[in-house]
Amino acid sequence: MVYLVLGGSLLGFRLLGALGVRRFASWSVSAAHALAVMLVVTASAHFVPASVTVMPNHGDMVRMVPPFVPFADAMVYLTGVLELLGAAGLVVAATRWAAGIGLAALFVLLLPANIYASVAHVPFHGGEATPLWQRIPEQALYVAVAVWVVRASDGAAARRLTRRLRVGPARPASVSR
Repeated sequence: MVYLVLGGSLLGFRLLGALGVRRFASWSVSAAHALAVMLVVTASAHFVPASVTVMPNHGDMVRMVPPFVPFADAMVYLTGVLELLGAAGLVVAATRWAAGIGLAALFVLLLPANIYASVAHVPFHGGEATPLWQRIPEQALYVAVAVWVVRASDGAAARRLTRRLRVGPARPASVSR
């Protein structure tokens, strides 16, 4: 399902680009938006109550957290928030570079949970555990898309934004009379 969301969104955004929507004129910007769509879908599971059974839910996510990670419940909420923030950052050109780096790091940090869930046969969404041969390439795909977005993004825009936040708004030069 995640592949369909990511791939379908990518093709949909590129189609919009081909139809003249300038925002989606490049594959990398379309990929950034497609990854954002996928993240909104996957992050939603972090907040869905366990009583909801039509999609993966918070309980499924908590079971995936390896035992060595403290506060599994809070970690699931935190990673959901980080995914949503990353998705928002991907759609804004000035923050796309930083969001891509942050998401690539997050995807790498989430890999142990995916490996644990597969090796420990943690059921996901009431079904069987996702096999390791599927989980690792899936995570690698997310990292690859995030890195592609970073490489194609204007890091200068992120540096300008950081500088502006650090220095504060520009003040007009004083006029002497």
